[in-house]
Amino acid sequence: MTRQELFTWIRQQYGTEPEYPWHDWNAVLRHNDNNKWYGVVLEVSAEKLGLPGAGIVDVLNVKSDPLLIGSLRGQEGYFPAYHMNKEKWLSIQLGKPELDDAIKDLLSLSHELTAPKKRNSKSSAKNSGDSANGKEK
Repeated sequence: MTRQELFTWIRQQYGTEPEYPWHDWNAVLRHNDNNKWYGVVLEVSAEKLGLPGAGIVDVLNVKSDPLLIGSLRGQEGYFPAYHMNKEKWLSIQLGKPELDDAIKDLLSLSHELTAPKKRNSKSSAKNSGDSANGKEK
């Protein structure tokens, strides 16, 4: 999956557009409602990732479960998160078709992990039910 294919997929899946806060080719994928990042697409030198040869590689950083990160980092195409918390984020190499399904799954997980928290507010119905039963506070 190329960066353009990824951007097309996130538009369809989440209705979000990549943002370019550094005015370069690096892009942030952000929730529309809480503005949290669920992904970052970065250009990284192959050398910094420990890959052979020179050149630039596109990677996608996603937030993930630390146990899952530990199991994936030893596999080809997965790296400690570039410029992010390496315990909670993972870098995945773009442009490797064999990783396309994993990228979608991991991006979906990242989107879920960074979504707004659902509040468990104490129900006001419980309190109003007390007064309805004649129990006044």
